[in-house]
Amino acid sequence: MSLDTTRCETITVDSYGTLVDPSAAERALADTIDDPRPVSDLWRTRSLFYTMVSNYVDAYQSFYEMNRDALQYALETHAVEVSADQRDEILSVYHELDPFEDVRSGIERLIEGGYDVYVLSNGNPEMLTSMVTHADLDDLIADTISAHEIETFKPHVEIYRHAAGRTGTPIRNITHVAGPSFDVQGAMHAGMQGVWLNRKGGSWDPFASDPDSTVETFHDVADELGV
Repeated sequence: MSLDTTRCETITVDSYGTLVDPSAAERALADTIDDPRPVSDLWRTRSLFYTMVSNYVDAYQSFYEMNRDALQYALETHAVEVSADQRDEILSVYHELDPFEDVRSGIERLIEGGYDVYVLSNGNPEMLTSMVTHADLDDLIADTISAHEIETFKPHVEIYRHAAGRTGTPIRNITHVAGPSFDVQGAMHAGMQGVWLNRKGGSWDPFASDPDSTVETFHDVADELGV
């Protein structure tokens, strides 16, 4: 598939793994436990698992709470004992994640090309506010759109429809940029164009339709749009 640039009026972008690097979570764990990698990996996957299951069993809670419960599960699974204060200190790194090097300059190009850029994320509003501020993107991001506003997580179709309403853009005229492949699939299923930001050189899921575009940086997105 290929990106139809004539359709693109507004750009939405994912947060964790797309704008900011969540690997700091593993470093935070390393300050407390000897072998952080398996705990970190389980923490991340369990957090996503909880959000997806919650869409279907009416068990919504904010992403911060989901993330906290997933961290607790990962610690207990690997028999790691930490205090509640230590756990919450580890969890707090999600408020202070660093942006990838291409983010600010790449998004500046998109804005200079006439596109409004919104964050569309599972993160709750407080997390997104601190993320944008810490990443020094306040002056670039038009607004943040949180799953918490409708208590429905990605990749449910309603979160993408909600984004269309919040931006005032027909859903077919939104291009969504994301690192997680399920997010790209969800956006495309809802009617957006989907750009897979494949920073790690991974493989696309074989069961899914191909993304409209695959890129490595936000500068590649700007190049595709001719700005």
